[in-house]
Amino acid sequence: MDTLQGKILLASSRLMDSNFVHTVILMVQHDENGALGLVLNRPLELSVREACETALEMPCEADGVIHQGGPCEGPLMVVHQDVTAGQVKVFEGVYFTAEKSQIEGILAQSLPRAKFFVGYSGWGPNQLETEMQTGSWVTVSGRQEYIFNDNVDWQKLMIQATLGQYIDPDRIPSDPSVN
Repeated sequence: MDTLQGKILLASSRLMDSNFVHTVILMVQHDENGALGLVLNRPLELSVREACETALEMPCEADGVIHQGGPCEGPLMVVHQDVTAGQVKVFEGVYFTAEKSQIEGILAQSLPRAKFFVGYSGWGPNQLETEMQTGSWVTVSGRQEYIFNDNVDWQKLMIQATLGQYIDPDRIPSDPSVN
């Protein structure tokens, strides 16, 4: 299987894991050793400011909320657009870091296009490939507007991914009963 790094995974109805119902996941890494992704559509009630003061023990003026990146525990992580602070290039113009000093630098810049996460979605070797073969995930190309949008809409992305090749997704009503 080709790498899914930089792709967006949409949980299908075949995926029975309650941690992933209607999730939109950015694939940060994917290789023979496994995969790491971040759930884009699970905001928490914790602000970036509160998390910084707790996890980094530093004052912070950054706005926004922290997102639950997945069921696996992990450090504070950020997806952003600063090439100099990127540990991993997810795709062109989008980078990932979990390094404390790099996150502090990102916070000091108050980047408008950064999304913060606690926890992550992780898969062991061949685990994600097996889930893909069973139809548990639908993939779409990663796009910055999906990542840096505070209201990532699973339903709209799923319609685009499945019906978009046949029908203009903008013409499909969000409530099918109005047809």
